[in-house]
Amino acid sequence: MRRLEGKVALVVGSGSVGPGWGNGRAISVLFAREGAKVFGADRNLEAAADTQRLIAEEGGTSAIGEVDVTDPRSIEAMVEACIKTYGRIDVLVNNVGGSAPGDVVSMPLEVWDRQFDTNIRYVFLTCKHVIPIMVQQGGGAIVNLASIAALAHFGPDVVAYSAAKAGLIHFTRVTAVRYARDNVRCNIVVPGLMDTPLVEMRLANERAGGDVEALRRRRNSQPPMGRMGTAWDVAHAALFLASNEARYITGAELVVDGGLAATVRLAGDAN
Repeated sequence: MRRLEGKVALVVGSGSVGPGWGNGRAISVLFAREGAKVFGADRNLEAAADTQRLIAEEGGTSAIGEVDVTDPRSIEAMVEACIKTYGRIDVLVNNVGGSAPGDVVSMPLEVWDRQFDTNIRYVFLTCKHVIPIMVQQGGGAIVNLASIAALAHFGPDVVAYSAAKAGLIHFTRVTAVRYARDNVRCNIVVPGLMDTPLVEMRLANERAGGDVEALRRRRNSQPPMGRMGTAWDVAHAALFLASNEARYITGAELVVDGGLAATVRLAGDAN
């Protein structure tokens, strides 16, 4: 359908932490398939280059840049590089994030602060620089990525991550309302348990003692659909919210979790 034909998409976190399809890589490739010119930014430039190569192999158009989302100057430089390359930004995807284990007592203050830097503060900064561009252009679409950890407690203690992602949901709503009359839409995808390289690269080491298959079996057993989702499930949700098909949708959360959050809410209602 080429739903993003003629549009420029800035994808923050376009690489992948390991071989395979992470959310940012799948979003970048899918957006390019749908006609977007993609500017992919990542702290790991090699990972961003791998995504760029995949886009090029399919005949798509993309450019890449390095970004440290904990550095405000790096974020500003990323936005400037995208504008210098393509002249506009029609879609902004904020895909960077990550969880650190710990509850309110055990988590060191520096870990708490870093979790907020990498899960919500950078979104504030990307929006600060990109929204004026979109307003001047006559509109745009922002897609933020949260987590079902923002909606309920699902097992591991990740207090800062959960709080930051919950804050990101409300940040998205408030920003959506503020800029609705400027035709800048702001929505959020809320992924559940996804089978991405992150499972093997981070979760397995921290929470399963290195037993990747045990972790995968446990995660597959939790959603009502009986399996984890994939990065492509997240990418298609992001595509819908970025496209003109969602032109009357702003301030919305699209939960992509195989029904997991609904089971927790129903259990709460039953109690």
